[in-house]
Amino acid sequence: QVQLVESGGGLVQPGGSLRLSCAASGMIFSRYTMNWYRQAPGKQRELVAAITSSGMTNYAYSVKGRFAISRDNAKNTVYLQMNSLKPEDTAVYYCNAHRVYALGGNNDYWGQGTQVTVSS
Repeated sequence: QVQLVESGGGLVQPGGSLRLSCAASGMIFSRYTMNWYRQAPGKQRELVAAITSSGMTNYAYSVKGRFAISRDNAKNTVYLQMNSLKPEDTAVYYCNAHRVYALGGNNDYWGQGTQVTVSS
């Protein structure tokens, strides 16, 4: 049974930092692309950052230069370091694991989400 458990969310002032963690179990973690999504009230879920199994990263334009995604395959954990936080970063942040199989088909798993609130 695959589980993704996020942690590290909370309340932070504008300009502050947070580090989110997502611990995975029940899957071959190293073979998955790991993503962080977020969803603000009344808005669609959006992709924030991604890291492939080979370590390539990609970011949404709105967070580029402020957020950094990384992974530790030995710990089955993906991180999202968030710096220079803005009120518009307020959202529930979700961890996602995605894998596409060479012969077709894919797997998608989601965590339960962690709330990040940026406010003075």
